[in-house]
Parts: sequence; structure tokens; C-alpha cells
Amino acid sequence: MSIFAAKGGPDVNISDAELRQMIIDSLARIAVKPEKVLLIPPDYTRFNSYAGPITAMLYELLADSCRIDIIPALGTHVAMTEKEIRSMFGPKIPLECFKVHDWRNDIVKKGTVPGELIREWSGGRVEYDVNIEVNKILFEDYDLIVSIGQIVPHEVVGMANYTKNLMVGVGGSDIINKSHFLGAAYNMERIMGQADSPVRRLFNYGVNEFLSGLPIYYMLTVMARNGRSGKMEMRGFFVGDDEEAFLEACKVSRQTNLELLDEALAKVIVYLDPEEFKSTWLGNKAVYRTRMAIADDGELIVLAPALREFGEDREIDRLIRKYGYHGTPATLKAVDENPELAGNLSAAAHLIHGSSEGRFKITYCPGPKTSREEIERVGFAYGDLDETMRKYDVENLKDGFNTVNGEEIFYISNPALGLWALKKNFR
Repeated sequence: MSIFAAKGGPDVNISDAELRQMIIDSLARIAVKPEKVLLIPPDYTRFNSYAGPITAMLYELLADSCRIDIIPALGTHVAMTEKEIRSMFGPKIPLECFKVHDWRNDIVKKGTVPGELIREWSGGRVEYDVNIEVNKILFEDYDLIVSIGQIVPHEVVGMANYTKNLMVGVGGSDIINKSHFLGAAYNMERIMGQADSPVRRLFNYGVNEFLSGLPIYYMLTVMARNGRSGKMEMRGFFVGDDEEAFLEACKVSRQTNLELLDEALAKVIVYLDPEEFKSTWLGNKAVYRTRMAIADDGELIVLAPALREFGEDREIDRLIRKYGYHGTPATLKAVDENPELAGNLSAAAHLIHGSSEGRFKITYCPGPKTSREEIERVGFAYGDLDETMRKYDVENLKDGFNTVNGEEIFYISNPALGLWALKKNFR
């Protein structure tokens, strides 16, 4: 078990030429001459991970000597369109290389994590068996499987990617549902930004116990926006076959993607890029990536011009619309009383993640595809998008503190890129 490449730091900026050479060196150190390769990058919702160019580089380096399949780690997300594939992965990879993960039907059960372990990891909050189910494509005799993705603070597992890319990205419904609920029940504010969590232990256990015979390697990035140019830059790149590379990447992400504040924020404005955020399933990163920094009785205003749905999955969308974002007690009560919600625990977890627990106001400002009635029905306040964007012109706001007509606000141009929290409340 080894690290095959490691470079990172808060002031590092890895160029494409350097990245390509690190990939070449890593493949040489892995010392496998594959004939059949499976690449597992994230989907379009992780466009900023730089997994697209890395996948393209791997294809270029390996395609002449072997067959390459690519299965984006969709989890419960919708399949990528041809436009999204080309935007993320470039023009050279044939479309037939891309496979679609079906989290309900294309999976195989490899084992079970016993409820006693879940109880131990969660401090007694949750106890149930979890089936380790993954896409059957992983077992089609690949010589090399490369999981690609970004390490960044995450609401369900603490830090995104690594074993999550396998257990959720190409995982089945049981582990997706139960892992999400495990994190929510444990309290995501104890998890976010942490390398170790009950959910991470579940994912690591699933991979180590049931997928250990597969030739899996991880290519992990740490990304950040340049404060001056606004462009994304690679602060870290790590390649390995075990937890060591992940932990090294986590150190850099905590230095890079975590913004700790001295005082709670009274008003936060978050913009959801229309190319990236079309649902509250994704867009509620605006809520859970900022909730540890927002003051009691403060306000979060979410500018969501492309919002068209709540859940990307049709059934999850229905459940969100029915039960709404009303906080942990209401959601747990609904789980106890309604088998349909108890049977879809990832939806229940999302309802908890997307609530302020009544502590601060959440105002959603959608575009024309979502009505005031829909917004208010799920428990958010409604704001007029055009009027709000005239008041808070995102073209003239910088990330961080701004003064608008004498009012101090805190602006975030993309909530997926970090985590904001009070110093005194963060471990």
C-alpha cells in the first residue's frame, strides 16, 4: 500500500503539464500493464473537481494499449447529457466509453455491515444492517480501476470522495439511503470538514472488507478559487491505493477549502450557478455549507436562477415536496410515522440537511421554473429573483464581506467549493 504521487499546499498551483507528468509517474509506479481499465470520475455536479481533464489525460495515455470504460459516479443523480460529457471530459473520448450507473438495478450485493458496528460508530444513535451494493461493472475483470475526484468538506461523510466515490457514487440504494441517514442522525455539524466520521468508517469498511480484491487506485484533487482571478486552481494532487493519500489530501483541503470566521454572519447571499445547480438536492449546499457560520435570527438568501426541481430522482422529489424542510424533530417523527419516508432514508437525511432547524431564515429566489407556492410549501421563504439580484448584483460582489447600500453581507459565489464555520464551534 503506497502513495504514488503527493503534492499540495494552500499556495500550490499545479499546472496541466505538471499534473500530466504526475499521472504518468503514478502509472509507472503502480506497475500494472493493463489491458482493460475502468475509470470512475464524478459527474457534472462535480465539474470543478478537475476530474474531467484527469480522465481525458488517462484516456490519452492508455487508450492505445487497452480498452477503457468510464462510469461517472452518479449516485442518485440523473445521467449526464452529451453536452455535459463534452463540457467536462472534452471532445476526444468516444461516447461509447461512457456507462450509466443505475443505483436501483445495476448493482450486486457483496456483503453486509452489521448493525452493531453502525451502533458503535454512531454512538448509539442508529442501529441497522447496511448492505454493501455496488455496480456490477466493477467485477468485469478490469486490470486497473481508477477512482477520481475532489477532496472537499462534505455534509454526509465529512470530506468528499475517496471510498465515498465507490460506496455512493456507484453504490446501491441500501447504502446510499442508510449512510445519508447515519450522517444526519449523528449531526452533520459534527461531521463536516472531518476526515473521520461514522459514515467514513462505513464506507472504508465496505471497500476494505468487500472490494479488497479489486485493483482500485485513487486520484484525488484539492481545488480552490483564486481570490484575484476567480479561476479554479489545483492546490493538491494525491494518488494512492489506501487511506494515506486521502488523509494527506484532507490536510490540504482543510487549509484551503475551510473558512473559519471570528463572528457569526447576519446575512449571507449564495449564488447557484445555473449550469451546476438545478435542484435543491444539490443547491442546498447553500444551506449546509454555511449553517455553521450564520447567526441566530440571521438570513440566508439563495439566488437560484435555474431551479426546476427539488430532487433529481422522481421519487425523492415527491417526498421532498410532501414532507418539506422542517428540521430534525419533524423529519424523525415523519420517518417514524410514514413507511414511504422510512424506506427512503437518503431523502429523510436531505430534509434534515436542508433545514436551518428554525435558527435562521432561508429565502430561496428561484427562476421562472419554480413557483412561490412550491418554495413556500417545502418550508422556505420566497424571494423575487429579479428584485433580489438588482439589490445584490453578483457581478459586482466579491466572495466574502461586501457592503451594499450600507448593509454588510457575506457573499458566496459557489457553495460547493468550501465550508464556512465559526472558529469557536469548529473542532
